[in-house]
Amino acid sequence: MFTSQTSSFQDSIDVEERDDFDSEEITGYIQKTQLNSYYTIYLYQGTRSEAAAENAAWNQRRADSTTSLDDFSLTLIDSSLPSEAEPELRTYISRRLSKGALLGGMGNIATVELSIPEQAVGCYCCLVEQERSPEQPDADGNGYVICFMGGSEKWLNLFRLELDKYVQGLHSSLQTPELLNLESEVRPYLSRWYEESVMHIHRVVQLVQNNISFLLHAALSHTLVEVNNSDERTKTDVSKFIKAASLPGLSQQDTTTASLCKAISEDTQSDLIIDCSTSPPTLSNAVSNRFCDDWSQAFLNAAERCNPFLLRQILENFKLKAIQDMNSLKRLVRQAEMSHYALFRSCRFLQGCGNGDVLLQNARAEHSDMPEACSIITVLEEFLRDQSQAHA
Repeated sequence: MFTSQTSSFQDSIDVEERDDFDSEEITGYIQKTQLNSYYTIYLYQGTRSEAAAENAAWNQRRADSTTSLDDFSLTLIDSSLPSEAEPELRTYISRRLSKGALLGGMGNIATVELSIPEQAVGCYCCLVEQERSPEQPDADGNGYVICFMGGSEKWLNLFRLELDKYVQGLHSSLQTPELLNLESEVRPYLSRWYEESVMHIHRVVQLVQNNISFLLHAALSHTLVEVNNSDERTKTDVSKFIKAASLPGLSQQDTTTASLCKAISEDTQSDLIIDCSTSPPTLSNAVSNRFCDDWSQAFLNAAERCNPFLLRQILENFKLKAIQDMNSLKRLVRQAEMSHYALFRSCRFLQGCGNGDVLLQNARAEHSDMPEACSIITVLEEFLRDQSQAHA
């Protein structure tokens, strides 16, 4: 009955057959239980800055690890790369800096070829600039270049926001060129980039297992999630998962995001509670629907392969499909204001998509100031309730 919708859903969920994930990349990853990941941090100094002159003696002591050009110098502070690979990375970063391709505070992701087992690897680079002196606001600034390497370029692009935020968390620790807190703070922090910025989705799926559909539904329906009897890392992982799976900020019609969240929060719904005192955790007030149930198997399959990048791609496709359905319902509601047949089509659409409760919840919040649309949504809500009672 709903052949086109089923086909569209299957196209969305079968990411392994899509062009954005090469089968060779996925096969290569499945053969490994852990991806090799690396980090490097450099001191960046503009040659016309006062600090560059003050730190000349320190740079001289590290001459073998310093690349100097007309406008700046780049000095190695710490790296987990093999000794033969680090100079290759420094040469690459120097070229990017000389071309103005690295902007302060903005991560840049590209593929680099290094003397490591992977040969070609995805590389995230970010220039963290220090505050400039008020006396010399136009002088070339100093800072640090932080690099994270692992997987492929398109894989790392899936986690660009997480990587940007992770680098920002290091700002307060980057105070002096010598980095006296290197061993106590900076190095441990940099070495955890992959676990903290990439693996959180995988850990959440492994934690809740078959209950992942309830978290997906909570994210789509803006339901608050409370985690009890767990460590801070688990709470942070769940929070980041819910944020990554939520829709605000992704839809083209994002002008009502604030009112949407406010209206939904005022609705009568209970928080989803995850009790981690048992294994697997016990969930209370758990709600799901056919849409989230269907997608949950794709998450479980990817988690079994220990592939966090495939998991993230599935999550992005999950959100994209939800947004497409949401926009389709908006069009049908507008048409139903003038056509009984469009109202019938709206009912059929909600019956087939399996996500009717979430779509109508969002639609009611977004159309709260449109009486005619609200009346249509009320009819559709009654239709879904009747259908639910008939199948109960």
